Amino acid sequence: MAKKIFLSRIIPDVGIELLNNSEFEVDILHSKEPLSPEALRSRVKDIHALICLLDDKIDQALIDNAPNLEIISNMAVGYNNIDTAYAKSKNIKVCNTPGILSQSTAELAWALLFAIARRIPESDTFTREGKFTGWMPMLMLGGDIKGQTLGVIGTGRIGTAFALMSKGFNMRVLYSGKPNPILDKELKAENVDQDTLIRESDFISLHVPLRPENHHLISKREFEMMKPTAYLINTARGPIVDEKELVRVLKEKRIAGAAMDVYENEPALTPGLTDLDNVVLTPHTGSATVPVRNTLAIMAVENCLRILRGEPGENRVV
Repeated sequence: MAKKIFLSRIIPDVGIELLNNSEFEVDILHSKEPLSPEALRSRVKDIHALICLLDDKIDQALIDNAPNLEIISNMAVGYNNIDTAYAKSKNIKVCNTPGILSQSTAELAWALLFAIARRIPESDTFTREGKFTGWMPMLMLGGDIKGQTLGVIGTGRIGTAFALMSKGFNMRVLYSGKPNPILDKELKAENVDQDTLIRESDFISLHVPLRPENHHLISKREFEMMKPTAYLINTARGPIVDEKELVRVLKEKRIAGAAMDVYENEPALTPGLTDLDNVVLTPHTGSATVPVRNTLAIMAVENCLRILRGEPGENRVV
């Protein structure tokens, strides 16, 4: 009897075709929305492999409900949705899809930076509503980018790619954490402590993983240190920012603006966030390009198939 794979969501066709052409039995949830934790647990009782997404909760209860489970393949770089320690204790392999979305996520972070600094969504709405009556010297004034100070918190693959894109804007680049020889050489970037970065930066972009020490990394204390003309960009993970404090400082115009692709209680948004003009909000689309999502789908499926075939698994987390 063939081993069974459950795919918890619709993914790009290239990944589904790869699954359907395999020697395994495949069960696909043909939905764009995630299952509830209870419903997901009910679907995994007899499976050997699970291909899941970042908003699927793979906890101890689910793992206990899947006694035949051999592999959890997450179609994401992050894997904080999976209880990896418990999976390891059950000898279940866990894989992710790293290294593919660095450029696309860095590009989105720059798109958000431009969008909030130049008030593009606000200007678009203003124009569509018929409010544009001609050029005005004080209309939609925003912030400069060239020559400003860019602060990058987290200089892994994505943070490094993001920082390197600043070359054409002659920016002073600050970063915190471990020394980054690439940024030091290419940008003459300055490695500073985080407080200095927050106090001196005109734009602060977050690229750290979601770990306990990074929960509410940006909260009341950090917001109070920022320049009133500063902008915050988050394409990392939502809980890194204290959203209640973010709403407060944006309402009070304590900082110039923020642009977010991820949220603290995703997909729910903190009350008040959508009422503000000085924030740009996108729906977790850092990797949302056709080539990147195709590659992520193929990688997630191939990670799964290799392990089910008894081959060495690539991109193993545990």
